[in-house]
Amino acid sequence: MKMSLLRELRARGWSYAMAIVVVGVLAGCASSSRAPAPVEDRSAIRHSTAPAQVEVRPAVTGSDNAGKPGYYTVRSGDTLIRIALETGQNWRDIARWNNIENANLIEVGQVLRVVAPVAVITESSGVVTRPVVQGSAVAVAAGSAASAPRAAASAQVATAPAAPAPSAAPASAGEDDVAWGWPTTGSVVAGFDEQRNKGLDIAGKPGDPVLATADGRVVYAGAGLRGYGNLIILKHNNTFLSAYAHNQALLVKEDQAVRKGQKIAEMGSSDSDRVKLHFEIRRQGKPVDPAKYLPPR
Repeated sequence: MKMSLLRELRARGWSYAMAIVVVGVLAGCASSSRAPAPVEDRSAIRHSTAPAQVEVRPAVTGSDNAGKPGYYTVRSGDTLIRIALETGQNWRDIARWNNIENANLIEVGQVLRVVAPVAVITESSGVVTRPVVQGSAVAVAAGSAASAPRAAASAQVATAPAAPAPSAAPASAGEDDVAWGWPTTGSVVAGFDEQRNKGLDIAGKPGDPVLATADGRVVYAGAGLRGYGNLIILKHNNTFLSAYAHNQALLVKEDQAVRKGQKIAEMGSSDSDRVKLHFEIRRQGKPVDPAKYLPPR
C-alpha cells in the first residue's frame, strides 16, 4: 500500500522527498487509530468462583455415651417401641429420659439412655444424674421399621452397628417371684426358639379372650411394631415384661393398671397368616421361654 501511494504521488509531480513524508504521516495515523487487541480479564471470573460447598453435619446426639452401660445406639429399622421392648422399658420413659418430643424422630447412630437416671450428690458440683443399670445384659435384636400412631419412631437410613449391650446388675430381690398365669386357653402350636420364635404361639378363634398373665401396667397398646400386629405390652416390675400380639381388638389403654386374669384383648390375626396369640415374656428385655414360667395345665 505504501509503494502504490508513493508511485501515485510521484506521478502527480510530487518530489520524492515530499512523497516519502506524506506516506510516512499517513501510515502513522493509520497505525495509531487501530483499536488495541481486547484483553480478557479473567481475574473477576477466577475470584467470583464460589468454593466447593462442604456439608457440615452436627455430631450424633449422645455419641459420647456409645457403648456405656445403660445406653443404646439406634440402628436402621429401630423404633422407640422396639427399643423399649428390647430393653424392658416403657417407650414413653425412654422418650422422657432423652428429651425426645417427637417419637418418630430418632436417627441411626443416636445414643439413647435406656435406664432411669438417678440423682447423685457430688462434693464439687452438687446434684447430677447418672443411669441406674438393672438386670442382665440386654439382648438387642434388629427390627423392621414401622410407622405407628403416637409411638413409632422410624430411622430409615444406612445400617450402623449397635452399641454393646449394657452391663447389668442382678434383679432386685423378689422381682423373679411373679405369679404367672396362661394368657388364653388354646393349644400351643409353636414353641419358644431364641432365633426364630421369641415366645409361644397359641391357637384359638377370632374373639377368644386374651388375659393378663400377671398384675402389671400397660406400657404399650397399638400397632407400631411390624410383625406383631395389634400389640399389648405389660410391665410387671423392673425385671419382667409380657407381650400379646396379633389381636383383633385391644381392650386396655397405655398406663392402665391391670390385674392377673383380666381380659385385655381379643384374639385375632393382625399381621399374621392365621388366628393365634403370640405371647412373650421378657426378662430385662431378653426373650425367655414362657413355658418355664407358666404353670402346668
